[in-house]
Amino acid sequence: MGNEAGGRESLGFTKLDQKNYLRTKRQKSLAYGEAGSILQYFREKTLENPSFFYSVQLDNEEQITNTIWADAQMIKDYGQFGDVVTFDSTYKLNSAHRPSVSFVGFNHHRETIIFGTSLMYDEIADSFIWIFRRFMEAMSSKAPKIIFTNHDVAMIKAITIVMPNTNHCLCTWHLM
Repeated sequence: MGNEAGGRESLGFTKLDQKNYLRTKRQKSLAYGEAGSILQYFREKTLENPSFFYSVQLDNEEQITNTIWADAQMIKDYGQFGDVVTFDSTYKLNSAHRPSVSFVGFNHHRETIIFGTSLMYDEIADSFIWIFRRFMEAMSSKAPKIIFTNHDVAMIKAITIVMPNTNHCLCTWHLM
């Protein structure tokens, strides 16, 4: 920005001002804590677009365990291209190694599209059942014809319970 303005002194703020502004902005966004911030984000997205879907599962201590969300474009894409879905739970993005899972497919240009995303507390059958049920709820109860996953016994159990008419296949990467 300094180069475009003709030097840092032409910006009207110092490097320290910028640093303080960003720190204050981050602190305000986390004023409710991590759980409160994500819930606030979901509420704002729902206000922007009522088609935004999210669901949060709480444990017996009212702590967030699992979350799932899909925006309007994801839901629309699933309606058109959701016959074949890959459910990927191999990403672990944080220090607690909590799974970040996604429902993924391809469009008519063979481009990867995301149908929904979830943060999970654990990878037990009950958690997968909850995730799959909420996904089906978001997608107007339309189950995919085929779902590719890794070979996880808990995941397979959940698929047979929630999507009994969906063919389950192992993804090529896991077969290799």
